Amino acid sequence: MNAQPKATNRIVLVTGPSGAGRWTAIKVLEDFGYETIDNIPLSLIPRMIDTDTSANRPLAIGIDARNRDFSVDGLLQLHQLLKQRPQTEATLLYLDCDLGVLVRRYSETRRRHPLAPDETPVDGIGREIALLGDVRSAADVLVDTSHLTVHDLKSELSSWFDVTRAQNLAVSVQSFSYKRGLPQGLDMAFDCRFLINPHWEPDLRPLTGLDQEVQTYVAQDERFAEFLQKVRDLVLFVLPACAQEGKAHFSVGFGCTGGKHRSVTLAEKVSAGLAQDGWQVSIRHRELERRGNANLAARIDEQLGRVSE
Repeated sequence: MNAQPKATNRIVLVTGPSGAGRWTAIKVLEDFGYETIDNIPLSLIPRMIDTDTSANRPLAIGIDARNRDFSVDGLLQLHQLLKQRPQTEATLLYLDCDLGVLVRRYSETRRRHPLAPDETPVDGIGREIALLGDVRSAADVLVDTSHLTVHDLKSELSSWFDVTRAQNLAVSVQSFSYKRGLPQGLDMAFDCRFLINPHWEPDLRPLTGLDQEVQTYVAQDERFAEFLQKVRDLVLFVLPACAQEGKAHFSVGFGCTGGKHRSVTLAEKVSAGLAQDGWQVSIRHRELERRGNANLAARIDEQLGRVSE
């Protein structure tokens, strides 16, 4: 039997709020052997790739709100278009950063924010974070640079993108709410809605699957332990074959009704087990991140209010 063709073209779209380290990430990817391009108009990217017939040529493209013809919908459509291309492995990398850190970085450099050239940087930062909310949610890889040095960032990106050395399979474990649909790029998804729901317990409702009380409650379901074991066995069965085929990333998702209790519990348990077995694992909780974005938006509004006083 002939082996299935492997992806020959690796393309990384690098984005995030200004000041989060996008340019530094692009330089790091260049060190890893990528050809790098920054701030090319979105409409030109597909045509540029179509004219490049070089095989096995990794490409990193920097994209932000300064790009000519930039739009969130355009970036998300480009991401989907590239993911659907045969023999192409496309990744959307989002460099995230805390509001306070972004404000401090701008104050230290005395740069003008591209979305607020005639206003204070915090005005532009608030607009850009709000603008990129859907892009952040759709990212295949999210790296928070708030407390990373340049060396830390290089180490983090190395685990995902370094093509200059033999790379282990990077595993992403995610939780999500079915109300908002499946996360993009999942290789495997499991439905946790059959498990007992902490939402109906008043004391547990405000908590999340990150809290031990919620994890203990969900684990009391007589089906939990067997489900967890079967899922873990299946994932461990599949991962070596994916690594052998040369796949760089593998993403596993756990969904429940609200994406807050059961799915988070399962994602935490499975990711911890995979890490113990020696796999390189990252974890994301999409709906908890959305809640964090809502809190961040409130802080931005508060800070913008103070600035205008």
